[in-house]
Amino acid sequence: MGVRLSDDEAWDVLASSHTGVFTSLRADGFPVSLPVWFVVDGREVWIAGAASTYKFRRARRDDRVSFLVESGLKWSELRAVQFTGRAVLEPAPDWARVDALFDAKYRDFRTPRPDMPESARARYDAARALLRIRPDGGLLSWDNARLDGGR
Repeated sequence: MGVRLSDDEAWDVLASSHTGVFTSLRADGFPVSLPVWFVVDGREVWIAGAASTYKFRRARRDDRVSFLVESGLKWSELRAVQFTGRAVLEPAPDWARVDALFDAKYRDFRTPRPDMPESARARYDAARALLRIRPDGGLLSWDNARLDGGR
């Protein structure tokens, strides 16, 4: 058996991962990789945040992006899914649905909006944006536990 995951397995790994690495391109073409919280909806990755941040600015200028999740500490535990795609800024997000998906995933890891300091609420609520990323090719994946019985 190889180390590659099936598409369904890879999407399960994506959906269950806590933090992703989102890479977008600066105007000079150099990549910038940042950790992000995200949700999976169907065969898309969604990233929400303040529209004024540079990651959203870069995606508006050049929609070519990359996304990665990984886990494992020992070599035999290493597992990852990576893909390239196009970032689409959703013009009219259904924020109730988006927030419900993010709350279901990250409820135990973040401060509830009503308990946030006013300055934090103002930053995230004033001009929010949603990036939808769909792979433009296949998913690159591996799970070293599949090699030699995972030893």
